[in-house]
Amino acid sequence: MYIIDKSKNRIEKIESTTFKQLGFKEREHLQEWIANNPSCLNEDLLIIQKEFDGFNDTYERLDLLAIDKQGNLVIIENKLDDTGKDVTLQVLKYASY
Repeated sequence: MYIIDKSKNRIEKIESTTFKQLGFKEREHLQEWIANNPSCLNEDLLIIQKEFDGFNDTYERLDLLAIDKQGNLVIIENKLDDTGKDVTLQVLKYASY
């Protein structure tokens, strides 16, 4: 990624970093950013609930529950990095509930 300086007609490379290095947290930051602006996911979504835990016989909790324009439920599971590689399995588990 680069920063563009239009006045000087120059670009400057931005050093890559992680959310963790910047001190951002999954629930406090990423989840709130998405909840307040779901269009950042390039979908037309209405957020129904944060931290949904209405599953029977489990204490599982999904990050965000939304609905799309067609009325489909959308499960949003946030990860700040790639340590949550099992996120697909996690979302499938939530969908099965």
